[in-house]
Amino acid sequence: MSARFTRRSFLGKSLAGGALLGLGDVGFLDRLRPVGAAEARLDPSIVRFDPSIEPLVRLLEDTPRDRLIEEVVARIKRGVGYRDILAALLLAGVRNVQPRPSVGFKFHAVLVVNSAHLASLSSPVGMRWLPILWAIDYFKSSQARDVEEGNWTMRAADESAMPSPSRAREAFTSAMDRWDESGVDAAVTALARHSGASEIFELFFRYGARDFRSIGHKAIYVANSWRTLNCIGWRHAEPVLRSLAYALLNHHGEDNPSKSDLSPDRPWRRNLELVRSIKPEWRAGAPDDGATASLLSTLRTGSDEDASRQVVELLGRGCSPASIWDAMLLGAAELVMRKPGILTLHAATTTNALRFAFETTADDETRRLLLLQNAAFLPLFREAAIRRGGELDATTIEKLQPAEPEGSGRAALREIFADLGRDRLAATRKTLAFLRGAGQPDELINAARLLVFLKGDDAHDYKYSSAVLEDCWSVSGPRRDEFVAASMSLLRNSGERDNSLVERVSAAFERVPARTRKL
Repeated sequence: MSARFTRRSFLGKSLAGGALLGLGDVGFLDRLRPVGAAEARLDPSIVRFDPSIEPLVRLLEDTPRDRLIEEVVARIKRGVGYRDILAALLLAGVRNVQPRPSVGFKFHAVLVVNSAHLASLSSPVGMRWLPILWAIDYFKSSQARDVEEGNWTMRAADESAMPSPSRAREAFTSAMDRWDESGVDAAVTALARHSGASEIFELFFRYGARDFRSIGHKAIYVANSWRTLNCIGWRHAEPVLRSLAYALLNHHGEDNPSKSDLSPDRPWRRNLELVRSIKPEWRAGAPDDGATASLLSTLRTGSDEDASRQVVELLGRGCSPASIWDAMLLGAAELVMRKPGILTLHAATTTNALRFAFETTADDETRRLLLLQNAAFLPLFREAAIRRGGELDATTIEKLQPAEPEGSGRAALREIFADLGRDRLAATRKTLAFLRGAGQPDELINAARLLVFLKGDDAHDYKYSSAVLEDCWSVSGPRRDEFVAASMSLLRNSGERDNSLVERVSAAFERVPARTRKL
């Protein structure tokens, strides 16, 4: 039998004792007006979704922000399932939020959906609705911003422009190579209707990595779309793929990249040639920590071309791709540690997305290209961070010295997350000592995730935490402690006030008890 949590206990369950939040018999008021027939009418020029999901999408679109959480929870109480809520959230974003002028900013309402989903999957059962409810509330802020910027809405597909199923793939790649928006939209619609998921995403994994515009958000959107569609079902794919293709063609304020030599495209063009020199047996290499250290050094000081060429050289010497990924994951985490900020955060989230694409694609050339592109992107992130805010801090992973927390166990965790709000480097050093001692990564990860739920107020809180808490298990064991410690700088600290949504949700939970719906 589940316990009833009061508002005070809801907010009070925190890092103390390592406890995680649990939601027992709680619910929202179910006294708000239904969506009327007039509101349910659709403009025929606007893209329509599967009839089974359209009413729920309209609920998210049309309900004012100050009432939406209550409306959604009322439907959950009446039996609407997790996947339907997740699908409606993604579809409302792709129909109402334009990935212009950048695949970022307000478009994080779409980009954050998979991160919120990952946070839900990793949460105790009683907490799994909280990240999704947060993302629903965040969608409303992005929708409002889109209205301010012109009120873009995805239009219905042009049925007359679609190529035949047999020509759809060729038409898509040709239009993508020409950066032709109308041609791409027609071709991707045909692909969505007549081709398989894996076949389509093999193309997207490749095109998502081809340029450095929007600081990695294109690759992030590709990975997140694939992962979310695998949860909500392929029947929802067509509008998502149309939005994704439109986002990948973003080159706001520039000439057509196919007819120009622009800096965001140069690594791709160079690596298309360089990838051919990688030997066929490149996947059979052995782990090599010396190679990891060498590439990590290049990522600190070398150019994007230097980094790509060194990857080719290391693979040719028989280095395992896993050791190369260790260097790139550590390199991104080190950037976060040396200059915490939005650019270095995206070095980490982009590396997470490209690593996921590398592990998912079955195309050998695409896998090699993803290695080279990720290697090239990290020096570009480094230089962009320096241009924006000055030189990086001198402390590298090799120079990071562990510092024992005063307490042990849970007391050490409380100390670390308190220090994050006062002295990030001290918290990082204590994290390294904690992990090299008796501390377990799971303990720290669970505490970090809890603080995102309680304190997070931006899409990047979910994007970043989901990426690094996932990637720590991809780093080779001996290097994992360094990765986790270096990644700490952009996680939430325990001294911050709870976000407004937690306050609102907890108050709503207290009003009307109801049976908890488990996911």
